[in-house]
Formats: sequence, structure tokens, C-alpha cells
Amino acid sequence: MSFKVLIPQDITDAGKDYLVKRGYEVIIGTDSSVETICKEVVDCDAILARTALYPKKVMEAGKKLKVISRYGAGTDNIDINSATELGIQITNAPVANCNSVAEHTIALILACASNIAYMDNQVRKGNWEERNRTKSIEVENKVLGLIGLGRIGRSVASKAYNGLGMKVIGYDPYISSDNRIENIEIVDDINEVYKKADFISLHIPATAETKGTVNGEAFRIMKNTAYLINCARGEIVNEDDLYDALTSNQIKGAAIDVMCQEPPVSNHPLFELNNLIFSPHNGALTVEAMDRMGIHAAMGIDEVLTGLKPTWPVNIIK
Repeated sequence: MSFKVLIPQDITDAGKDYLVKRGYEVIIGTDSSVETICKEVVDCDAILARTALYPKKVMEAGKKLKVISRYGAGTDNIDINSATELGIQITNAPVANCNSVAEHTIALILACASNIAYMDNQVRKGNWEERNRTKSIEVENKVLGLIGLGRIGRSVASKAYNGLGMKVIGYDPYISSDNRIENIEIVDDINEVYKKADFISLHIPATAETKGTVNGEAFRIMKNTAYLINCARGEIVNEDDLYDALTSNQIKGAAIDVMCQEPPVSNHPLFELNNLIFSPHNGALTVEAMDRMGIHAAMGIDEVLTGLKPTWPVNIIK
């Protein structure tokens, strides 16, 4: 029996080749709107999903749908509860992009410390003497504070501690300070990270509990020399409060790979600031990670449709 796999947003060849070699019919969607996916999923057995939305109506439209496999780690674009209710397995690729996001985080830390984006802009404007006015800092012996100590957070810690000589502290609501994680001093109070860290890096999902929690109150606790790094989810940070913190010198600067609305509006107030570095949610989109995400997502589909226990299940189907 040949199974059909819908891919509403195209991926690199590695994941598609994995499926084709195993006899699957791969269908690339015409666009990623909910309406189109509902039409194109009708006779498909699986969806290999990227960033499009997958509400209950998509799952109900997929009369044969057995699995949605996420190309990446985050699943906040998928209605997990409805999938479970309908008996649809959700899988993801939680280890595929860890190194890429961790490297991107380190790159943003160094870019902040060295004022890379600002200095690039000044050189292009002919302001060579800015070298004598704006000073960079070293990251060695600075404190990196991690919010979230999952795979990516721990990878960032390892690179920062072993590669850059940084001191690392971390907070995770699911890990107490009685635990031991190599290279990380674990604290039980998130405010300890805000108070002590020179660089604060977010590595938590966007949930009802975490959305908007990095806000004015948090910024007031941080050092006025601190930098905020966000390669997690935009919704975690209150962007109005971030703007206020950056314009009032409550913190020194920030670097963000993610925003509350993506893509953002062209006249977003944050774009006015020269102490903020942006990247377009591409921390996970290295050549290597994109191939791994495709293969791991395809593996999840193959495992479910061949009756095997998925390696990376997101929900439990009884």
C-alpha cells in the first residue's frame, strides 16, 4: 500500500528522498493557508509540517490522516489537543537543529559584545572614527544567564563555558538547584539570572505560562549593562517593554532571532533602535540542520505509518 505525504511548505531534498526511497508518494502543497491545506490533505496519510497553522479543521479534513510530523522542535502551530482527540500522532525533530540554534545564539552574543551590526553601519556611512567612541567588551569571565536548560540551552552553555570562558548560570522550572548539569550553576529563582547575568539567553517554548514573561519587571531587575538574546520564541518577550528598556538604558542591548509577529510590519518601532540586532528566525536554518530536520520528520512519519513506536512523540495516542 502506498501512503501519501503532504508537505505544504517545501523542504530540502534529504527528507523527501527519505520518503520516496521507502515508497511514499510525496505531494508538495500549492500554498500553506489553512484553506488550501484542508483541500489538499483530504486523501493524505501524513503531513510533514513546517510553520503553517494546523488547527482542528485541518485534521478533520484529513479523513485518512494518521500523523503530523513537525520539521523542527516547536509545535505551537499545531493543535495538539485536537490531534490527540482525533487519534492523530504528532512527532517532531527536537535534536535536529540544536547545534545550529546554539551556534546562532553564540554568534549573537559575540555580535552584541563587539557591536558588530552598529560598527558595520558606521563604517558604511564613512564614520571610521566611531572606533574611538564606541567600545566593545570581552565575553571571557562574563556571566551568561540561561532561561531554559533543555538541549539547546545546555549546548549554548557548553560552547560558552568551554569555548569562550564564560561563567554560566541557569534557571529552569523543571530542574532544581539540587541537580547537577556540567558547566552550569543552577538557580531556583529566575530573578537570580536577571540580577547576575551580563547576557541573558532564552531557551523556553511559548506557552500560556511563558508568553510575555520577559517584561518591564524583568528588565528592571537586569543590569543596565546586560544584553538580552532571544532565539526561542518572540511571544516570550513583551516587545513594548523591550523597546522601553532599550530606549531608557535599562539594559545595554539585545539581539533577537524571533518576533511576536513574523514577518513583522515594516515600520515596527524596534527597527528604529541601533542597540538591537535582528535576524529573521533563521537560527535553525543551516544547511546541515535543514537536512536533519527533514530526515527526522520523515522518520517520524515512516515510524507511525509502519506501526513502529515513534522516536520523538509529542502526544500520546492510546
